Amino acid sequence: MTFTPKPWPRKLRSQDWFGGSRRDAIYYRGWMKNQGLPHHLFDGRPVIAILNTWSELTPCNAHLRDLAERVKHGIYEAGGFPVEVPVLSVSESAMRPTAMMFRNLAAMGVEEQMRSQPIDGAVLLVGCDKTTPSLLMAAASTDLPSIVVSGGPMLNGYFAGERVGSGTHLWKFSEAVKAGNMSAGEFEMAESSMSRSPGSCNTMGTASTMASMAEALGMALSGNAAIPAVDSRRRMIAHMSGMRIVEMVKQDMKPSDIMTRDAFKNAIRTNAAIGGSTNAVIHLLAIAGRVGVDLTLDDWDAWGRDVPTIVNLMPSGKYLMEEFFYAGGLPVVIKTLGEAGLLERDALTVSGLTAWEQVTEVVNYNDDVIRPVDKALTASGGIAVVKGNLAPNGAVLKPSAATPELMVHRGRAVVFEDIDDYHARIGDEDLDIDETCVMVLKNCGPKGYPGLAEVGNMGLPPKVLRKGITDMVRISDARMSGTAYGTVVLHTAPEAAAGGPLAVVRNGDMIELDVPNRRLHLDISEAELAARLSAWTNPIETPAGGYARLFHEHVQGADTGADFDFLRGCRGAPIPKDSH
Repeated sequence: MTFTPKPWPRKLRSQDWFGGSRRDAIYYRGWMKNQGLPHHLFDGRPVIAILNTWSELTPCNAHLRDLAERVKHGIYEAGGFPVEVPVLSVSESAMRPTAMMFRNLAAMGVEEQMRSQPIDGAVLLVGCDKTTPSLLMAAASTDLPSIVVSGGPMLNGYFAGERVGSGTHLWKFSEAVKAGNMSAGEFEMAESSMSRSPGSCNTMGTASTMASMAEALGMALSGNAAIPAVDSRRRMIAHMSGMRIVEMVKQDMKPSDIMTRDAFKNAIRTNAAIGGSTNAVIHLLAIAGRVGVDLTLDDWDAWGRDVPTIVNLMPSGKYLMEEFFYAGGLPVVIKTLGEAGLLERDALTVSGLTAWEQVTEVVNYNDDVIRPVDKALTASGGIAVVKGNLAPNGAVLKPSAATPELMVHRGRAVVFEDIDDYHARIGDEDLDIDETCVMVLKNCGPKGYPGLAEVGNMGLPPKVLRKGITDMVRISDARMSGTAYGTVVLHTAPEAAAGGPLAVVRNGDMIELDVPNRRLHLDISEAELAARLSAWTNPIETPAGGYARLFHEHVQGADTGADFDFLRGCRGAPIPKDSH
Protein backbone atom coordinates (compact mmCIF):
# COMPACT_ATOMS: atom_id res chain seq x y z
CA MET A 1 0.00 0.00 0.00
CA THR A 2 1.06 3.61 -0.39
CA PHE A 3 1.41 5.98 2.54
CA THR A 4 1.42 9.75 2.22
CA PRO A 5 3.18 11.52 5.10
CA LYS A 6 1.55 14.69 6.42
CA PRO A 7 3.49 17.94 5.95
CA TRP A 8 6.17 18.73 8.55
CA PRO A 9 6.63 20.84 10.60
CA ARG A 10 3.16 21.10 12.06
CA LYS A 11 1.75 21.68 15.52
CA LEU A 12 1.87 18.49 17.56
CA ARG A 13 -0.54 17.25 20.19
CA SER A 14 1.97 17.87 23.01
CA GLN A 15 2.03 21.60 22.20
CA ASP A 16 -1.46 21.96 23.64
CA TRP A 17 0.26 21.33 26.96
CA PHE A 18 3.73 22.81 26.47
CA GLY A 19 3.46 25.43 23.73
CA GLY A 20 3.22 29.19 24.15
CA SER A 21 3.52 31.61 27.06
CA ARG A 22 0.10 31.29 28.63
CA ARG A 23 -0.20 30.48 32.32
CA ASP A 24 -1.08 26.82 31.81
CA ALA A 25 1.84 26.18 29.47
CA ILE A 26 4.19 27.65 32.05
CA TYR A 27 2.54 25.44 34.67
CA TYR A 28 3.15 22.25 32.63
CA ARG A 29 6.69 23.17 31.57
CA GLY A 30 7.62 24.41 35.00
CA TRP A 31 6.81 21.11 36.70
CA MET A 32 8.67 19.15 34.04
CA LYS A 33 11.75 21.33 34.54
CA ASN A 34 12.19 20.09 38.12
CA GLN A 35 13.92 17.12 36.43
CA GLY A 36 16.59 19.39 35.01
CA LEU A 37 15.11 19.53 31.51
CA PRO A 38 16.23 22.51 29.39
CA HIS A 39 13.70 24.91 27.88
CA HIS A 40 14.49 24.02 24.26
CA LEU A 41 13.05 20.50 24.68
CA PHE A 42 9.59 22.10 24.73
CA ASP A 43 10.03 23.89 21.40
CA GLY A 44 7.62 21.74 19.39
CA ARG A 45 9.73 18.65 18.85
CA PRO A 46 7.90 15.28 19.16
CA VAL A 47 7.35 14.09 22.73
CA ILE A 48 7.80 10.32 22.73
CA ALA A 49 6.58 8.16 25.61
CA ILE A 50 8.60 5.03 26.29
CA LEU A 51 5.83 2.90 27.77
CA ASN A 52 7.93 0.57 29.90
CA THR A 53 6.58 -2.70 31.28
CA TRP A 54 9.70 -3.19 33.41
CA SER A 55 9.11 -4.98 36.70
CA GLU A 56 11.20 -7.20 38.92
CA LEU A 57 8.10 -9.37 39.40
CA THR A 58 7.93 -9.81 35.63
CA PRO A 59 11.21 -11.68 35.14
CA CYS A 60 10.99 -11.57 31.33
CA ASN A 61 10.97 -7.76 31.53
CA ALA A 62 13.42 -7.16 34.39
CA HIS A 63 16.11 -5.89 31.98
CA LEU A 64 13.95 -3.30 30.24
CA ARG A 65 15.27 -0.31 32.20
CA ASP A 66 18.56 -0.59 30.33
CA LEU A 67 16.75 -1.04 27.02
CA ALA A 68 14.71 2.10 27.70
CA GLU A 69 17.95 4.09 27.93
CA ARG A 70 18.93 2.83 24.49
CA VAL A 71 15.57 3.91 23.11
CA LYS A 72 16.12 7.36 24.62
CA HIS A 73 19.46 7.66 22.83
CA GLY A 74 17.73 7.06 19.51
CA ILE A 75 14.91 9.51 20.24
CA TYR A 76 17.36 12.26 21.21
CA GLU A 77 19.49 11.59 18.11
CA ALA A 78 16.46 11.98 15.85
CA GLY A 79 15.44 15.25 17.50
CA GLY A 80 12.70 14.00 19.79
CA PHE A 81 11.98 14.47 23.50
CA PRO A 82 11.82 11.08 25.31
CA VAL A 83 9.87 10.50 28.50
CA GLU A 84 9.90 7.11 30.21
CA VAL A 85 6.46 6.13 31.51
CA PRO A 86 5.97 3.05 33.73
CA VAL A 87 2.84 1.07 32.90
CA LEU A 88 1.17 -2.01 34.39
CA SER A 89 3.37 -5.05 33.81
CA VAL A 90 1.39 -8.26 33.48
CA SER A 91 3.53 -11.20 34.61
CA GLU A 92 2.66 -14.66 33.31
CA SER A 93 4.97 -16.34 35.81
CA ALA A 94 3.66 -14.72 38.98
CA MET A 95 0.17 -13.25 38.70
CA ARG A 96 -2.88 -15.07 40.06
CA PRO A 97 -5.44 -16.25 39.24
CA THR A 98 -3.98 -15.81 35.72
CA ALA A 99 -2.14 -13.06 33.88
CA MET A 100 -4.78 -13.16 31.15
CA MET A 101 -7.31 -11.73 33.59
CA PHE A 102 -5.23 -8.53 33.70
CA ARG A 103 -4.40 -8.10 30.01
CA ASN A 104 -7.51 -5.96 29.53
CA LEU A 105 -6.77 -3.94 32.68
CA ALA A 106 -3.28 -3.18 31.40
CA ALA A 107 -4.63 -2.26 27.97
CA MET A 108 -7.25 0.01 29.53
CA GLY A 109 -4.72 1.72 31.80
CA VAL A 110 -2.14 2.26 29.06
CA GLU A 111 -4.80 3.58 26.69
CA GLU A 112 -5.84 6.23 29.19
CA GLN A 113 -2.21 7.16 29.93
CA MET A 114 -1.64 7.68 26.22
CA ARG A 115 -4.82 9.69 25.85
CA SER A 116 -4.51 11.87 28.93
CA GLN A 117 -0.83 12.84 28.77
CA PRO A 118 1.15 15.18 26.48
CA ILE A 119 2.65 12.65 24.08
CA ASP A 120 2.83 12.53 20.29
CA GLY A 121 4.03 8.97 19.84
CA ALA A 122 4.97 5.88 21.82
CA VAL A 123 7.55 3.15 22.03
CA LEU A 124 5.89 0.01 23.37
CA LEU A 125 8.61 -1.67 25.46
CA VAL A 126 7.39 -5.21 26.02
CA GLY A 127 8.47 -8.77 26.75
CA CYS A 128 6.35 -11.17 28.82
CA ASP A 129 3.56 -12.43 26.65
CA LYS A 130 0.57 -10.36 27.86
CA THR A 131 2.55 -7.10 27.81
CA THR A 132 2.83 -7.21 24.01
CA PRO A 133 -0.90 -7.54 23.21
CA SER A 134 -2.00 -5.22 26.02
CA LEU A 135 0.17 -2.37 24.74
CA LEU A 136 -0.75 -3.06 21.11
CA MET A 137 -4.42 -2.98 22.09
CA ALA A 138 -3.89 0.40 23.77
CA ALA A 139 -2.02 1.80 20.77
CA ALA A 140 -4.77 0.56 18.45
CA SER A 141 -7.41 2.27 20.60
CA THR A 142 -5.65 5.65 20.64
CA ASP A 143 -4.12 5.45 17.15
CA LEU A 144 -1.08 7.49 18.15
CA PRO A 145 2.09 6.66 16.19
CA SER A 146 3.62 3.66 17.95
CA ILE A 147 6.42 1.14 17.53
CA VAL A 148 7.12 -2.12 19.39
CA VAL A 149 10.48 -2.93 20.97
CA SER A 150 10.62 -6.42 22.49
CA GLY A 151 12.97 -7.39 25.31
CA GLY A 152 14.09 -10.51 23.45
CA PRO A 153 14.32 -14.19 24.42
CA MET A 154 16.70 -15.65 26.99
CA LEU A 155 19.63 -17.85 26.03
CA ASN A 156 19.31 -21.59 25.56
CA GLY A 157 18.98 -23.69 28.66
CA TYR A 158 21.01 -26.90 29.06
CA PHE A 159 20.65 -29.81 31.48
CA ALA A 160 22.44 -33.15 31.32
CA GLY A 161 23.67 -32.35 27.82
CA GLU A 162 20.19 -31.61 26.51
CA ARG A 163 18.70 -28.30 25.34
CA VAL A 164 16.15 -27.13 27.88
CA GLY A 165 13.28 -25.05 26.55
CA SER A 166 11.59 -22.79 29.07
CA GLY A 167 8.10 -24.08 29.79
CA THR A 168 8.28 -26.98 27.34
CA HIS A 169 10.73 -28.93 29.50
CA LEU A 170 8.88 -27.95 32.65
CA TRP A 171 5.87 -29.91 31.37
CA LYS A 172 8.09 -32.70 30.00
CA PHE A 173 10.14 -33.13 33.19
CA SER A 174 7.02 -32.94 35.38
CA GLU A 175 5.41 -35.79 33.41
CA ALA A 176 8.68 -37.76 33.62
CA VAL A 177 8.63 -37.46 37.43
CA LYS A 178 5.03 -38.71 37.57
CA ALA A 179 5.94 -41.60 35.25
CA GLY A 180 8.89 -42.55 37.45
CA ASN A 181 11.49 -41.75 34.78
CA MET A 182 13.03 -38.76 36.59
CA SER A 183 13.67 -38.18 40.26
CA ALA A 184 12.37 -35.18 42.19
CA GLY A 185 16.00 -34.28 42.93
CA GLU A 186 16.88 -34.23 39.23
CA PHE A 187 13.82 -32.06 38.56
CA GLU A 188 15.07 -29.55 41.13
CA MET A 189 18.57 -29.64 39.64
CA ALA A 190 17.12 -28.83 36.23
CA GLU A 191 15.39 -25.74 37.64
CA SER A 192 18.42 -23.45 37.44
CA SER A 193 19.10 -24.43 33.82
CA MET A 194 15.70 -23.32 32.57
CA SER A 195 16.19 -19.54 32.81
CA ARG A 196 19.89 -18.73 32.72
CA SER A 197 19.83 -15.19 31.33
CA PRO A 198 17.54 -12.16 31.13
CA GLY A 199 14.75 -12.38 28.59
CA SER A 200 11.48 -14.11 27.81
CA CYS A 201 10.86 -17.78 27.02
CA ASN A 202 13.45 -19.28 24.68
CA THR A 203 10.88 -21.58 23.05
CA MET A 204 8.30 -20.50 20.49
CA GLY A 205 5.96 -19.86 23.39
CA THR A 206 3.53 -16.99 23.60
CA ALA A 207 6.15 -14.31 24.33
CA SER A 208 8.25 -15.16 21.25
CA THR A 209 5.07 -15.72 19.25
CA MET A 210 3.70 -12.29 20.12
CA ALA A 211 7.05 -10.64 19.39
CA SER A 212 6.82 -12.36 16.01
CA MET A 213 3.23 -11.21 15.58
CA ALA A 214 4.24 -7.60 16.27
CA GLU A 215 6.93 -7.88 13.58
CA ALA A 216 4.65 -9.68 11.11
CA LEU A 217 1.93 -7.06 11.64
CA GLY A 218 4.49 -4.43 10.68
CA MET A 219 4.52 -2.81 14.14
CA ALA A 220 8.19 -3.56 14.91
CA LEU A 221 11.40 -3.13 12.93
CA SER A 222 12.45 -6.12 10.87
CA GLY A 223 14.45 -8.58 12.98
CA ASN A 224 13.07 -7.41 16.33
CA ALA A 225 11.43 -10.68 17.36
CA ALA A 226 14.37 -13.06 17.74
CA ILE A 227 17.45 -11.12 18.92
CA PRO A 228 18.42 -12.58 22.33
CA ALA A 229 17.92 -10.24 25.26
CA VAL A 230 21.64 -10.19 26.11
CA ASP A 231 22.88 -9.73 22.54
CA SER A 232 24.29 -6.25 21.83
CA ARG A 233 22.09 -6.10 18.73
CA ARG A 234 19.04 -5.97 21.00
CA ARG A 235 20.31 -2.62 22.30
CA MET A 236 21.03 -1.49 18.75
CA ILE A 237 17.49 -2.19 17.50
CA ALA A 238 16.12 -0.35 20.56
CA HIS A 239 18.23 2.67 19.55
CA MET A 240 17.07 2.44 15.93
CA SER A 241 13.44 2.12 17.02
CA GLY A 242 13.84 5.29 19.07
CA MET A 243 15.06 7.09 15.99
CA ARG A 244 12.30 5.69 13.82
CA ILE A 245 9.39 6.65 16.09
CA VAL A 246 10.38 10.33 15.82
CA GLU A 247 10.12 10.09 12.03
CA MET A 248 6.81 8.25 12.33
CA VAL A 249 5.38 11.12 14.36
CA LYS A 250 6.65 13.63 11.80
CA GLN A 251 4.99 11.55 9.06
CA ASP A 252 1.87 10.93 11.19
CA MET A 253 2.15 7.18 10.53
CA LYS A 254 -0.42 5.57 12.85
CA PRO A 255 -1.29 1.99 13.89
CA SER A 256 -4.39 2.12 11.67
CA ASP A 257 -2.13 2.75 8.67
CA ILE A 258 -0.14 -0.38 9.44
CA MET A 259 -2.49 -2.89 11.09
CA THR A 260 -4.77 -3.44 8.11
CA ARG A 261 -6.60 -6.62 7.15
CA ASP A 262 -3.62 -7.56 4.95
CA ALA A 263 -1.31 -7.13 7.95
CA PHE A 264 -3.41 -9.53 10.02
CA LYS A 265 -3.38 -12.00 7.14
CA ASN A 266 0.42 -11.85 7.16
CA ALA A 267 0.52 -12.34 10.92
CA ILE A 268 -1.79 -15.37 10.84
CA ARG A 269 0.23 -17.00 8.09
CA THR A 270 3.44 -16.22 9.96
CA ASN A 271 2.01 -17.80 13.09
CA ALA A 272 1.40 -20.97 11.11
CA ALA A 273 4.91 -20.94 9.67
CA ILE A 274 6.62 -20.53 13.07
CA GLY A 275 4.39 -23.03 14.90
CA GLY A 276 3.18 -20.16 17.06
CA SER A 277 1.11 -20.23 20.21
CA THR A 278 -2.65 -20.73 20.27
CA ASN A 279 -2.72 -17.65 22.51
CA ALA A 280 -1.99 -15.55 19.44
CA VAL A 281 -5.54 -16.30 18.30
CA ILE A 282 -7.09 -14.52 21.26
CA HIS A 283 -4.63 -11.62 21.20
CA LEU A 284 -4.86 -10.86 17.48
CA LEU A 285 -8.66 -11.02 17.61
CA ALA A 286 -8.58 -8.47 20.44
CA ILE A 287 -6.09 -6.17 18.68
CA ALA A 288 -8.10 -6.32 15.46
CA GLY A 289 -11.23 -5.44 17.40
CA ARG A 290 -9.51 -2.33 18.75
CA VAL A 291 -8.16 -1.09 15.42
CA GLY A 292 -11.45 -1.74 13.61
CA VAL A 293 -10.47 -4.71 11.43
CA ASP A 294 -13.14 -7.40 11.09
CA LEU A 295 -11.26 -10.58 12.03
CA THR A 296 -12.85 -13.92 12.93
CA LEU A 297 -11.89 -17.45 13.90
CA ASP A 298 -12.88 -18.51 10.38
CA ASP A 299 -10.21 -16.14 9.02
CA TRP A 300 -7.65 -17.82 11.26
CA ASP A 301 -8.54 -21.21 9.86
CA ALA A 302 -8.80 -20.11 6.23
CA TRP A 303 -5.59 -18.08 6.10
CA GLY A 304 -3.39 -20.40 8.15
CA ARG A 305 -4.68 -23.82 7.15
CA ASP A 306 -2.47 -24.49 4.13
CA VAL A 307 0.66 -22.78 5.46
CA PRO A 308 3.53 -25.16 6.26
CA THR A 309 5.23 -24.99 9.66
CA ILE A 310 8.87 -24.40 8.72
CA VAL A 311 10.42 -23.23 12.00
CA ASN A 312 11.91 -26.18 13.86
CA LEU A 313 11.55 -24.83 17.41
CA MET A 314 10.16 -26.23 20.63
CA PRO A 315 7.43 -27.08 21.41
CA SER A 316 6.80 -28.21 17.81
CA GLY A 317 10.44 -28.98 16.95
CA LYS A 318 13.87 -29.31 18.57
CA TYR A 319 15.66 -25.92 18.54
CA LEU A 320 15.30 -22.72 20.59
CA MET A 321 15.16 -18.98 19.90
CA GLU A 322 18.95 -18.57 19.93
CA GLU A 323 19.29 -20.87 16.93
CA PHE A 324 16.33 -19.16 15.27
CA PHE A 325 18.10 -15.81 15.49
CA TYR A 326 21.41 -17.20 14.22
CA ALA A 327 19.58 -18.78 11.27
CA GLY A 328 18.19 -15.40 10.24
CA GLY A 329 15.12 -15.00 12.40
CA LEU A 330 11.65 -13.92 11.35
CA PRO A 331 12.75 -11.98 8.24
CA VAL A 332 13.75 -15.32 6.66
CA VAL A 333 10.31 -16.76 7.47
CA ILE A 334 8.56 -13.75 5.94
CA LYS A 335 10.76 -13.97 2.82
CA THR A 336 9.94 -17.68 2.50
CA LEU A 337 6.22 -16.92 2.74
CA GLY A 338 6.62 -14.24 0.09
CA GLU A 339 8.38 -16.62 -2.27
CA ALA A 340 5.61 -19.17 -1.73
CA GLY A 341 2.87 -16.67 -2.57
CA LEU A 342 1.70 -16.57 1.06
CA LEU A 343 2.54 -12.94 1.87
CA GLU A 344 0.63 -9.74 1.27
CA ARG A 345 3.77 -8.10 -0.04
CA ASP A 346 2.54 -4.51 -0.10
CA ALA A 347 1.53 -4.33 3.57
CA LEU A 348 3.11 -1.25 5.18
CA THR A 349 5.50 -1.54 8.14
CA VAL A 350 6.80 0.94 10.71
CA SER A 351 10.07 1.14 8.76
CA GLY A 352 8.24 2.88 5.93
CA LEU A 353 8.99 -0.09 3.67
CA THR A 354 6.57 -2.82 2.70
CA ALA A 355 6.64 -6.29 4.25
CA TRP A 356 8.37 -7.63 1.13
CA GLU A 357 10.82 -4.77 0.50
CA GLN A 358 12.53 -5.19 3.86
CA VAL A 359 13.26 -8.93 3.53
CA THR A 360 14.38 -9.38 -0.08
CA GLU A 361 18.08 -9.57 0.82
CA VAL A 362 17.93 -11.75 3.95
CA VAL A 363 19.66 -15.14 4.01
CA ASN A 364 18.79 -18.43 5.72
CA TYR A 365 21.94 -19.59 7.52
CA ASN A 366 20.53 -22.88 8.83
CA ASP A 367 17.91 -24.74 6.83
CA ASP A 368 17.32 -27.26 9.60
CA VAL A 369 16.17 -24.48 11.93
CA ILE A 370 14.17 -22.63 9.25
CA ARG A 371 13.29 -25.34 6.80
CA PRO A 372 12.44 -25.08 3.12
CA VAL A 373 8.75 -25.44 2.36
CA ASP A 374 9.28 -28.91 0.86
CA LYS A 375 10.87 -30.12 4.12
CA ALA A 376 8.37 -28.52 6.53
CA LEU A 377 7.70 -29.93 9.99
CA THR A 378 3.99 -29.92 9.19
CA ALA A 379 2.80 -29.49 5.62
CA SER A 380 -0.46 -27.90 6.73
CA GLY A 381 0.17 -25.99 9.93
CA GLY A 382 -1.68 -23.03 11.33
CA ILE A 383 -4.29 -23.08 14.03
CA ALA A 384 -7.11 -25.53 13.34
CA VAL A 385 -10.57 -24.20 14.23
CA VAL A 386 -13.01 -27.00 14.98
CA LYS A 387 -16.77 -26.56 15.36
CA GLY A 388 -19.78 -28.70 16.08
CA ASN A 389 -22.46 -29.19 18.71
CA LEU A 390 -19.77 -29.16 21.44
CA ALA A 391 -18.26 -25.88 20.20
CA PRO A 392 -20.87 -23.92 18.21
CA ASN A 393 -18.68 -20.80 18.19
CA GLY A 394 -15.46 -22.72 17.66
CA ALA A 395 -12.47 -24.16 19.48
CA VAL A 396 -8.81 -24.25 18.48
CA LEU A 397 -6.01 -26.81 18.25
CA LYS A 398 -2.34 -26.51 17.24
CA PRO A 399 -1.61 -29.30 14.73
CA SER A 400 2.17 -28.86 14.79
CA ALA A 401 2.24 -29.68 18.53
CA ALA A 402 -0.32 -32.53 18.37
CA THR A 403 -0.02 -36.29 17.83
CA PRO A 404 -0.97 -37.11 14.22
CA GLU A 405 -2.68 -40.37 15.24
CA LEU A 406 -5.04 -38.47 17.56
CA MET A 407 -6.20 -35.89 15.04
CA VAL A 408 -9.14 -38.16 14.26
CA HIS A 409 -10.35 -39.79 17.47
CA ARG A 410 -13.50 -41.02 19.17
CA GLY A 411 -13.37 -41.60 22.90
CA ARG A 412 -15.25 -41.77 26.18
CA ALA A 413 -15.40 -38.52 28.12
CA VAL A 414 -13.79 -38.30 31.55
CA VAL A 415 -15.12 -35.05 32.95
CA PHE A 416 -13.58 -32.64 35.46
CA GLU A 417 -16.02 -29.96 36.59
CA ASP A 418 -13.27 -27.41 37.26
CA ILE A 419 -9.54 -27.26 37.85
CA ASP A 420 -9.90 -28.14 41.55
CA ASP A 421 -11.84 -31.28 40.63
CA TYR A 422 -9.07 -32.17 38.19
CA HIS A 423 -6.32 -31.76 40.78
CA ALA A 424 -8.29 -33.77 43.35
CA ARG A 425 -8.89 -36.76 41.08
CA ILE A 426 -6.19 -36.99 38.41
CA GLY A 427 -3.77 -38.95 40.60
CA ASP A 428 -6.38 -41.41 41.85
CA GLU A 429 -5.42 -44.93 40.78
CA ASP A 430 -9.13 -45.82 40.76
CA LEU A 431 -10.00 -43.10 38.23
CA ASP A 432 -11.81 -44.82 35.35
CA ILE A 433 -9.59 -43.63 32.51
CA ASP A 434 -7.22 -44.99 29.89
CA GLU A 435 -5.38 -43.57 26.89
CA THR A 436 -8.42 -43.95 24.60
CA CYS A 437 -10.52 -41.58 26.71
CA VAL A 438 -11.08 -37.87 26.12
CA MET A 439 -10.27 -35.65 29.10
CA VAL A 440 -12.80 -32.81 29.47
CA LEU A 441 -12.26 -29.77 31.70
CA LYS A 442 -15.05 -27.26 32.37
CA ASN A 443 -15.38 -23.78 33.87
CA CYS A 444 -11.93 -22.48 32.96
CA GLY A 445 -12.94 -19.90 30.35
CA PRO A 446 -12.96 -16.09 30.65
CA LYS A 447 -15.79 -16.03 33.20
CA GLY A 448 -15.28 -19.48 34.66
CA TYR A 449 -11.75 -19.48 36.03
CA PRO A 450 -11.95 -16.35 36.01
CA GLY A 451 -9.60 -15.06 33.36
CA LEU A 452 -9.10 -17.97 30.95
CA ALA A 453 -6.14 -19.66 32.61
CA GLU A 454 -3.42 -21.80 31.02
CA VAL A 455 -4.69 -25.10 32.38
CA GLY A 456 -5.96 -26.68 29.17
CA ASN A 457 -2.90 -28.90 28.72
CA MET A 458 -3.96 -31.11 31.61
CA GLY A 459 -1.26 -33.48 32.75
CA LEU A 460 -2.08 -37.10 32.04
CA PRO A 461 -2.99 -39.54 34.85
CA PRO A 462 0.12 -41.20 36.35
CA LYS A 463 -1.23 -44.69 35.61
CA VAL A 464 -1.45 -43.78 31.92
CA LEU A 465 2.00 -42.16 31.90
CA ARG A 466 3.53 -45.30 33.36
CA LYS A 467 2.42 -47.17 30.22
CA GLY A 468 4.67 -44.90 28.19
CA ILE A 469 1.72 -42.88 26.85
CA THR A 470 2.60 -39.20 26.41
CA ASP A 471 -0.54 -37.74 24.81
CA MET A 472 -4.30 -37.95 24.99
CA VAL A 473 -7.10 -35.84 23.54
CA ARG A 474 -7.94 -33.06 25.97
CA ILE A 475 -10.81 -30.57 25.59
CA SER A 476 -11.56 -27.46 27.64
CA ASP A 477 -12.61 -23.83 27.55
CA ALA A 478 -9.18 -22.90 28.96
CA ARG A 479 -5.95 -21.79 27.29
CA MET A 480 -2.59 -23.51 27.37
CA SER A 481 0.90 -22.09 27.53
CA GLY A 482 2.50 -21.45 24.18
CA THR A 483 5.37 -23.59 25.43
CA ALA A 484 3.08 -26.61 25.87
CA TYR A 485 2.30 -29.41 23.44
CA GLY A 486 -0.20 -32.20 22.85
CA THR A 487 -3.53 -32.93 21.17
CA VAL A 488 -5.29 -30.25 23.14
CA VAL A 489 -8.56 -28.57 22.09
CA LEU A 490 -8.80 -25.12 23.66
CA HIS A 491 -10.97 -22.00 23.95
CA THR A 492 -14.18 -24.00 23.46
CA ALA A 493 -16.91 -21.42 22.91
CA PRO A 494 -19.32 -20.59 24.32
CA GLU A 495 -17.53 -21.44 27.55
CA ALA A 496 -19.13 -23.61 30.21
CA ALA A 497 -19.76 -20.67 32.58
CA ALA A 498 -21.70 -18.93 29.80
CA GLY A 499 -23.94 -21.97 29.31
CA GLY A 500 -22.11 -23.47 26.36
CA PRO A 501 -22.61 -27.17 25.55
CA LEU A 502 -19.31 -27.98 27.28
CA ALA A 503 -21.13 -27.31 30.57
CA VAL A 504 -23.37 -30.36 30.17
CA VAL A 505 -20.89 -33.02 29.02
CA ARG A 506 -21.13 -36.08 31.30
CA ASN A 507 -18.80 -38.92 32.16
CA GLY A 508 -19.24 -41.68 29.60
CA ASP A 509 -20.44 -39.47 26.76
CA MET A 510 -18.70 -40.25 23.48
CA ILE A 511 -16.86 -37.38 21.82
CA GLU A 512 -15.59 -37.26 18.26
CA LEU A 513 -12.65 -35.09 17.18
CA ASP A 514 -11.99 -34.84 13.44
CA VAL A 515 -9.39 -32.15 12.83
CA PRO A 516 -9.06 -32.64 9.03
CA ASN A 517 -12.81 -32.02 8.71
CA ARG A 518 -12.79 -29.38 11.48
CA ARG A 519 -15.41 -31.18 13.55
CA LEU A 520 -15.91 -31.52 17.32
CA HIS A 521 -19.03 -33.51 18.16
CA LEU A 522 -20.74 -34.63 21.37
CA ASP A 523 -22.45 -37.87 20.44
CA ILE A 524 -25.89 -37.29 21.95
CA SER A 525 -29.16 -36.34 20.28
CA GLU A 526 -30.24 -32.73 19.76
CA ALA A 527 -33.17 -33.34 22.08
CA GLU A 528 -30.91 -34.68 24.84
CA LEU A 529 -28.50 -31.75 24.47
CA ALA A 530 -31.38 -29.26 24.63
CA ALA A 531 -32.80 -30.96 27.74
CA ARG A 532 -29.46 -30.89 29.52
CA LEU A 533 -28.92 -27.21 28.70
CA SER A 534 -32.42 -26.36 29.88
CA ALA A 535 -31.77 -28.02 33.24
CA TRP A 536 -28.28 -26.50 33.67
CA THR A 537 -27.58 -24.05 36.50
CA ASN A 538 -24.45 -21.94 36.56
CA PRO A 539 -22.04 -22.91 39.38
CA ILE A 540 -19.99 -19.73 38.91
CA GLU A 541 -20.94 -16.85 41.19
CA THR A 542 -20.63 -13.22 40.12
CA PRO A 543 -17.74 -11.62 42.07
CA ALA A 544 -18.84 -9.21 44.78
CA GLY A 545 -16.97 -6.20 43.42
CA GLY A 546 -13.74 -4.69 42.21
CA TYR A 547 -11.98 -5.47 38.95
CA ALA A 548 -13.05 -9.12 39.17
CA ARG A 549 -16.70 -8.05 38.89
CA LEU A 550 -15.98 -5.65 36.05
CA PHE A 551 -14.16 -8.46 34.26
CA HIS A 552 -16.95 -10.98 34.82
CA GLU A 553 -19.69 -8.65 33.62
CA HIS A 554 -17.97 -7.31 30.51
CA VAL A 555 -15.53 -9.89 29.19
CA GLN A 556 -16.43 -11.40 25.83
CA GLY A 557 -15.78 -14.94 24.66
CA ALA A 558 -12.45 -16.38 23.60
CA ASP A 559 -13.80 -16.66 20.05
CA THR A 560 -13.80 -12.85 19.74
CA GLY A 561 -10.63 -12.10 21.73
CA ALA A 562 -11.86 -12.02 25.35
CA ASP A 563 -11.76 -8.21 25.35
CA PHE A 564 -14.24 -6.06 27.25
CA ASP A 565 -17.35 -5.20 25.28
CA PHE A 566 -16.92 -1.48 25.97
CA LEU A 567 -13.29 -1.35 24.78
CA ARG A 568 -13.70 -2.57 21.21
CA GLY A 569 -13.19 0.00 18.49
CA CYS A 570 -10.68 2.82 18.02
CA ARG A 571 -11.54 5.81 20.18
CA GLY A 572 -8.58 7.97 19.17
CA ALA A 573 -6.53 10.31 21.33
CA PRO A 574 -8.32 13.67 21.45
CA ILE A 575 -6.80 16.44 23.53
CA PRO A 576 -8.47 16.41 26.99
CA LYS A 577 -9.97 19.56 28.42
CA ASP A 578 -7.55 21.63 30.48
CA SER A 579 -8.28 21.43 34.20
CA HIS A 580 -6.28 24.50 35.24
